[in-house]
Amino acid sequence: MHRLFTIATRGPGLYEFTDALRDWIAGAPAEEAVLTLFIRHTSASLLIQENADPDVRRDLTEFLHRLVPPSDRPEMRWMTHTYEGPDDMPAHAKAAILPVSLQIPVIFGRMMLGTWQGVYLFEHRQAPHRREVMALLR
Repeated sequence: MHRLFTIATRGPGLYEFTDALRDWIAGAPAEEAVLTLFIRHTSASLLIQENADPDVRRDLTEFLHRLVPPSDRPEMRWMTHTYEGPDDMPAHAKAAILPVSLQIPVIFGRMMLGTWQGVYLFEHRQAPHRREVMALLR
C-alpha cells in the first residue's frame, strides 16, 4: 500500500503531518507493518520530533539557520551554488545532515510513536513550496 502526500509550506520550519498519516494507516488492511517515508526533494527533510511545545520547532529552525546561514553572509562566501538564491545551497546542506527518509513500526494499525512524537516535513527554503512525501506501508 502506498500514497503520495503533498504538503504545502510557507517558508522555513517544521510542518507536522502525523494526523494525515494516522488517517491513511487507519484504512490499511495490515495490522503489523513498517511505514517508510521518503521526501522527493533535496532542500527539505523529514523528522520525528516533539509535537507538544511549539518552542521546540522554532528553536530547531533557528538552530539550523545558525548552523548553516544563508550564502550571502560573509562567513558563507565559500559557497558557489548561489544562482537560486542565498537560501538554496544552505537548504541542500541542511537536507544532507537531516534524514530524507524515515521508518516507523505500525502495530495494531497504529504508528508506534512516543507520547510527544510527531512526524514532520522540515522546510529549509524561504519561499513557499509544495513538497511530496512518498509513503509505503508493508
